[in-house]
Amino acid sequence: MEVAVALPDGKTPKKLKKGMEKLSLEPSKHEEPSVLTVAETGIQDIPKNFGILPLHQSQYGDGPEYVELKDLSRADLVDQYVWIRGRLHRSRMKGKLCFFVLRFQDYRVQNVLSVNDITPKEMLNFVAGITKESIVDVYGCVKKSPVMIEGCNPSTLEIHTERVYVVSTAVPNLPLQIEDAMRPDDDETSLSKVNQDTRLDNRFIELRTPVNQAIYRLEAGVVRFFMDYLTAAGFVNIQAPKMISAASEGGANVFKVSYFSGDAYLAQSPQFYKQMAITADFGRVFTVGAVFRAEDSNTHRHLTEFVGLDLEMAFHNHYHEVVDLIADMFVNMFRGLQREYDEEIKTIAKQYKSEPFKFLEPTLRLSYKEGIQMLREAGWELGDFDDLSTPAEKFLGRLVKQRYDTDFYILDKFPLDIRAFYTMPDPKDKKYSNSYDFYMRGEEIMSGAQRIHDPDLLTERAKFHGVEIDKIKSYIDSFRYGCPPHAGGGIGLERVTMLFLGLDNIRKTSMFPRDPKRLTP
Repeated sequence: MEVAVALPDGKTPKKLKKGMEKLSLEPSKHEEPSVLTVAETGIQDIPKNFGILPLHQSQYGDGPEYVELKDLSRADLVDQYVWIRGRLHRSRMKGKLCFFVLRFQDYRVQNVLSVNDITPKEMLNFVAGITKESIVDVYGCVKKSPVMIEGCNPSTLEIHTERVYVVSTAVPNLPLQIEDAMRPDDDETSLSKVNQDTRLDNRFIELRTPVNQAIYRLEAGVVRFFMDYLTAAGFVNIQAPKMISAASEGGANVFKVSYFSGDAYLAQSPQFYKQMAITADFGRVFTVGAVFRAEDSNTHRHLTEFVGLDLEMAFHNHYHEVVDLIADMFVNMFRGLQREYDEEIKTIAKQYKSEPFKFLEPTLRLSYKEGIQMLREAGWELGDFDDLSTPAEKFLGRLVKQRYDTDFYILDKFPLDIRAFYTMPDPKDKKYSNSYDFYMRGEEIMSGAQRIHDPDLLTERAKFHGVEIDKIKSYIDSFRYGCPPHAGGGIGLERVTMLFLGLDNIRKTSMFPRDPKRLTP
């Protein structure tokens, strides 16, 4: 029985032909590769020690058990034979030896082939000809390495290889090299680096790097800690519509889509529906999902589509009950990330240098007036009711860090006119509001407020902001039948991840980012 070597297009890479000719592994031009025979016996029973497997169509049935690369460090595996699968990271020939590294996620293991009675030189030539990033199966014995193997994890083990099979072949010319994409930003060598557009154009390859694997594992942790904390606090996970009849935040920054005989809009937030859930006596709700902003902002922190972590909560006495809960939720999240994702944080810091994230317990809370005063004392000219620009926010973040040694803080009591129409006015000063923003490293990551639950006041504020009342009639009507006081907020997932890690661009924390200039891949 022979191992099939035909690629899906019927061709065989030129580099592999030399190593296969002497063992009659060249695919017949007149016969289809035998898939049935392999399926009947399983990959472990193939008599040839190397080759390209037939297209994997789940035809193997019961096959060998594979060991994940991350588990190779187990003491009980030393001197044991294992099957592993990974991507060919690099390979090199050295006389009668061939060294090649398999990679999966953040793990890289060195494999060694040496010419002997069962391993002909042709097998080494075959392995040396496998293209980078191809998926490869290896069978061999786990051995302790006599020296530390640079660039490998585990670095004290290697596989003395006896069998090598290509499961999926990568094309020879990669649009970017993984080694280049893994290079630290501050690398001062003359070696190649990969620019952002090239990375994003080939995101499905660039995501294979250890730093990206770490970023998105940690980002999944952000969602998990958010959901787990709120679930334990009695919140219900709801799903809100993404197509709505009117802009949920007011204004023109919405994407219009055709909806049968009329128009609809992609939701800027689940705001209306979180509040309707409160009117329906759910008490505490959260939702995780895509939100859309038609803002032509080509900045380091804006996306046209991102993941919103939104919550809404009824309270009894004061909206600060909600602020306190959100602050505690964030502190719990930060502690959890530092505790459970320490290795990921270290991996990311190797490529993207930053200062460790600092926060206080309890969370620092300043009034908007105090923030304005701090900026004025530092030389900024700002009116009492001016909105904070991005540079002003960042500068205030630096002032807060210098004075309080924290990267995380809250600004409370924003001017009413710079907030959304559904924001509750302050009872003592109508020029201010019961609203708040949360900041990380001087950038806003959550905006929230007590909401107006009186339909007449809500209508008045909507008109003031130029919102068409007929388009939000169902939203306003939901408050005509009694509604408890409530507050909440919306968090940007990608921003939280970016700022927690101290990264310089939100596109590093959006797996397939969407901005005004990017709609693919």
